[in-house]
Amino acid sequence: MDNSISGSQKFYDLNMDWRAESVKDILSKTNKFEIYYGFSQSPFGNVLIMSTALGICGLAFSDKVGNGRALQDMTQRWPHAKFTHDEDHANKLSAIVFDFSGKTNLHIIGSPFQIKVWRAILQIQAGQVVTYSDVAAEINQPLSVRAVGTAIGRNPISFLIPCHRVIQKSGGLGGYHWGLEIKEYLLTFENKKSKNV
Repeated sequence: MDNSISGSQKFYDLNMDWRAESVKDILSKTNKFEIYYGFSQSPFGNVLIMSTALGICGLAFSDKVGNGRALQDMTQRWPHAKFTHDEDHANKLSAIVFDFSGKTNLHIIGSPFQIKVWRAILQIQAGQVVTYSDVAAEINQPLSVRAVGTAIGRNPISFLIPCHRVIQKSGGLGGYHWGLEIKEYLLTFENKKSKNV
């Protein structure tokens, strides 16, 4: 039985097809789930990019936390996976993502609640921001603001699943797993870019 969900999204001229499924479902399919990873440069600093055969499954900004900590953080999310280092593959994916053109696939793996939150975040347009309460209302769970914040903090594909577009009701930035400086930079970049489109 396949419980996965999928959809499409556009980020400027980058077209993304995404497929989401629960960790339980994906791990039940194989004992040798393979993830390729490597570090690359982006307009926002050093990034760790991870991918399965179906698409990008991880993107983390590592300037603030360091490459080793970013890799440990991301790999522990998939305890039964086999990890293969491939810088060339990471650089190719990075070029597609940060040129904002072409097409890429996302492979989202998480709990059903996390997937619901990340799916809602994918609908936030570049140059726009929403609150944690807005996301909770969007998924029809208005009392789950704190749980929404936790799920956002566990977003495995930063930037492409734009958790940086979620801020506090007060207008404050709130948190960001990879550092508030990166979050502010991403929002400023998108605000300028969206005005020029």
